[in-house]
Amino acid sequence: MKRLTAAWRRLRLGTQLALALGALALVVFGLVGIVTTSLLHQYLDNRLSDQLSTTLAQFKASKGSIGLPQPGKIGHTSEHDPPIGIRVTFGPGSNVFLSDSNPAHAPVDDKQVIALAERALVAGPGPLHPETYIVAGGSRYRFMSVTIPGVAKQVAVVGLSEEDSEATIRRMIMVNLVCFGLALIVLVLVGQQVLRRGLRPLAGMAATAHTVASTDLTANAVDLSVRAKGEGGGIEVEELRSAFNVMIDHIEQSLVARSAAEQRLRQFVADASHELRTPLTSIRGYADLFAYAAANEPAERERHLGRMREEAGRMSLLLDDLLLLARLDGAEAPLRPEPVDLVEIAVAAADGFQAARSDHPFTLEVEPSSLPLVGDPMRLRQVLDNLLTNAAVHTDPGTPVTLRLRAEPGWAVAEIADGGPGISPENQAKVFDRFYRVDDSRTRGSGGTGLGLSVVHSLVTAHGGAVSLQSQPGATVFTVRLPLSAGQV
Repeated sequence: MKRLTAAWRRLRLGTQLALALGALALVVFGLVGIVTTSLLHQYLDNRLSDQLSTTLAQFKASKGSIGLPQPGKIGHTSEHDPPIGIRVTFGPGSNVFLSDSNPAHAPVDDKQVIALAERALVAGPGPLHPETYIVAGGSRYRFMSVTIPGVAKQVAVVGLSEEDSEATIRRMIMVNLVCFGLALIVLVLVGQQVLRRGLRPLAGMAATAHTVASTDLTANAVDLSVRAKGEGGGIEVEELRSAFNVMIDHIEQSLVARSAAEQRLRQFVADASHELRTPLTSIRGYADLFAYAAANEPAERERHLGRMREEAGRMSLLLDDLLLLARLDGAEAPLRPEPVDLVEIAVAAADGFQAARSDHPFTLEVEPSSLPLVGDPMRLRQVLDNLLTNAAVHTDPGTPVTLRLRAEPGWAVAEIADGGPGISPENQAKVFDRFYRVDDSRTRGSGGTGLGLSVVHSLVTAHGGAVSLQSQPGATVFTVRLPLSAGQV
């Protein structure tokens, strides 16, 4: 059984469907043959019974005289087997006389005929005696008997052979077998070709799938431009082809995204290594100077220690930003949301900016008196501080900086604007990338790590908001939108 199952599974789908269709057709043909043969047998059986009844009635009406129908008339099953009509007379004592209307066609034994006549004689005058079957001469005969009215102790016995009926049934079965067999062969062969043609679109998709499966997806350059082509096959095949091509599109897009992500990761690691190497190199250099000047004046030693502390703090800030970005990229953002007022956070950020960046004229514009929302107050303050610091660090002293707060339907909006040289259009789409710096107007000499705007973008997104940039020479505006609390305008 297992071998048959394994062999069946190795067959092509078209062959399996053709064989299954042939098996179904075989069952249908068998049922049709059985039904038609049964109906024909029933028809011939009823016809033979009617002929037998008609012949016996005529024989009875003639009171046993020799006047049976001629061949081709009622009462004959064929020209070769006319009905057997026998008159049985019971004489005094045990004498029995048989008068056969056609002795040449009376193959039955006298004892069987006399037994039929005795049963009819015992039953007495009345309706025809039930049919009785007698096998004689290799054929089965159907007999009926009845007493002859008006004649004492005389019985009419008539029989018909079933040989012609059985021959007709056999011919019917043979014709059915031949016709159904030929029809089955034609059905399987033609059905296999039709199914193979109908399944040709699936074969095309299978070839495309093999091409995709044989592609090295780990290579740097992966070509997945192959698609399942063709038409026809029905609605289901069209839907399958469309879904198959969409799946390949998704795979291709995923590979492109993975390649881009790997490239960004490599660049991120390279930038992080560079940023960490700079303060470490400075610390090592100042440590060497400190060791060289350990016996010198205390002021020089303190200056070297101060530089070492500055570089260590710079490296600590870089590591803090990297850790924060890694946690924001994770499944759960490191936020502690609570009801807060963005106006209060902005006022605190403005005070801190004015105290630390007194060389930049600063303006705070607040339209509503309150902008309630749900968020982490420390991280929202970090967003505003980073944007304000970015505006001050990358512009010349004396450049005005403005923080505006306003409300839009469902949103709290904070705008940080400066009058600096602006950012070129080709760089505006990259300013939120990690470790990205604009080397023209916003130079590396400012000492930034290139993570401030990346932290802003990640924190705003984690709060369900969005940050955007509009810049031109003399006007650079970062816009932060945060969702207001439920029920607020």
